[in-house]
Amino acid sequence: MKILDKYLLKTFLTTFTTVFVILFFIFILQTVWLFIAELAGKDLDLVMIIKFLAFSMPRIVPLVLPLSILLSSIMTFGNLAENYEFAAMKSSGISLQRAMRSLTVFIILLSIVAFFFSNNVIPFAEYKFINFRKNIAQVKPALAITEGQFSDVGFYNIKVNKKSGAEGNTLTGITIHKKSQTGDGSKTVIKAKNGELISSEESSILQLVLNDGYYYEDIVPKNYSDRDKMPFAKSSFKKQIINIDLSELNKVDIKEESVANTNTMLTVNELNYTLDSLKKNMKSDIISFAENSNLKIAYPEKNKAIISKRNKLLPKDILSLYTNQEKSNILQLAKSTLENSIYSIDSTNSELLNKQKNINNHLLAFYDKFVIVFACFLMFFIGAPLGAIIRKGGLGLPIVFAILIFINFHFINTFGKRLAQENGMTPFMGAWISSFVLTPLAILLTYRATNDIGLINMDVILAPFQKIIKKLFPSQN
Repeated sequence: MKILDKYLLKTFLTTFTTVFVILFFIFILQTVWLFIAELAGKDLDLVMIIKFLAFSMPRIVPLVLPLSILLSSIMTFGNLAENYEFAAMKSSGISLQRAMRSLTVFIILLSIVAFFFSNNVIPFAEYKFINFRKNIAQVKPALAITEGQFSDVGFYNIKVNKKSGAEGNTLTGITIHKKSQTGDGSKTVIKAKNGELISSEESSILQLVLNDGYYYEDIVPKNYSDRDKMPFAKSSFKKQIINIDLSELNKVDIKEESVANTNTMLTVNELNYTLDSLKKNMKSDIISFAENSNLKIAYPEKNKAIISKRNKLLPKDILSLYTNQEKSNILQLAKSTLENSIYSIDSTNSELLNKQKNINNHLLAFYDKFVIVFACFLMFFIGAPLGAIIRKGGLGLPIVFAILIFINFHFINTFGKRLAQENGMTPFMGAWISSFVLTPLAILLTYRATNDIGLINMDVILAPFQKIIKKLFPSQN
C-alpha cells in the first residue's frame, strides 16, 4: 500500500471512528428517551438497564453507519481540499478517483460487515430486546406496574398510587380494570386500599393480594330492551387474591425458535421461507373464498339444462306467481343472503389486506438488509466529492450538509416504507426509493468534483440577470 493510501485511510478511519462514537451515543440517548416510560419509576438495577440498552443498541447501527460515513467523508475530503493537499495531489497527477481508491476498498469491506451485522446480529438482538421487555414482569413483578398510571399486565390494567417495600411489592390505592374476554372493553372494575404482589421466578403465576376493597361489574342482559337500564353488580371484600398467568406474556426461552412471527427477528433465509409460506397461505385463502362463494350462488351443472328450459316458460315477473306473504318471505331471504354475502366479502377483504400488509412488512425487512449495503456506498460517493467541492473541514459546514442530506434520505425512506405497507407502492420501491432518489446526486457530485467544477456555477445563474440589467440600464457612451 502506498504512502498516500495509508495517509488517506488513517485520516478517514480516525474521523469515522470519532463521528460514529459520538452519533451512536446521541442515538442511544434518543432510545432511552423513547423508552423512558419503561425505565423510569420501576426501580431497575444497573445490570438490567445495561441489558436493556445493550439489546437496543444494534437496531441503531443502520441509522448511525450511513450518517457516519457521509459526515466523515465530507470532513476528510473537505480538510484535504481546505489545506490544499488535493491541489498537491493533482499537480502530481493523482486524480480524485485515485485518491478515493483505498477508501472505496474499505467501504466495500465495511458494507459486507454491515450486511452480516444486519442479517445476524440485529435479528438476535431484536429477539432478546422484545423478550427482555416482556420478561421484566416475571423477573421482578413490581416493575410491571408504574405509579400513577395504568400498566398492562396480562388480562388486567392496574394502577397504583404508591409502591413501597424493599422490592416495591407493597401497593397502595389500587384500581384494576379487567379486560373482557370478548374484546369489547372492560366490564369489571376493582378498587382496593392496599395490596401486595407475591411471585416466584420458578412460577409463571403472579399473585396480587388485595385488602379492603370492592368491585363493580357491568351485566349484559340477554334481552336487548333491558340493556338501556345498564344494570351492574357491586360487592365488597376484606381480602381477595387475583392470580395473573404470565406464561403467555413471558415466553423467553432462547433455545426455542418461537419468534418467527416478527419480521425484524428473521435472517434473509428465514424471511425467504416465511414469505413463501405467507404467500401460499394467502393464495389458498383467495381460492377457498372464491370456491365457497361459487357454491353459494351457482347452480349445479346437472340442473342448468333443466333450469334453462324452465326459464323459457316462466314470466318476466317471477314474483307474480307467489302470494304477498310468499313474496315478503322471498325478498326477506334475498336481503338476508345479500347482507351475509356483503359481510363475508368485507371481512375477507379486510383479512386479506392484513395478510398483504404482513407480507409487505416481511418484504421490507428483507430489502432493508441490502439497502444498508448500498447506503454505505451512496453516502461515501456523496460525501467524498462534496467535501472536495466545498473545501471545508471541521464540524461546521460539513455537519450542515450531512444533516440536510441524511434527513432527506431518512424521510424519503420512511415515507416509502409507510406507503409500501399500505400497498401504495411495491415493497421493493418502498425500500429502495431513497437510494434511487439520491443516486443521481452522487453521480453529479462525483462528476463535478472530478472535473473541478464548483457546487453551483454562479455565472450560469447570474448571466440572465446581467442581461436584463444591461437592457434596463444601457451604458452611457
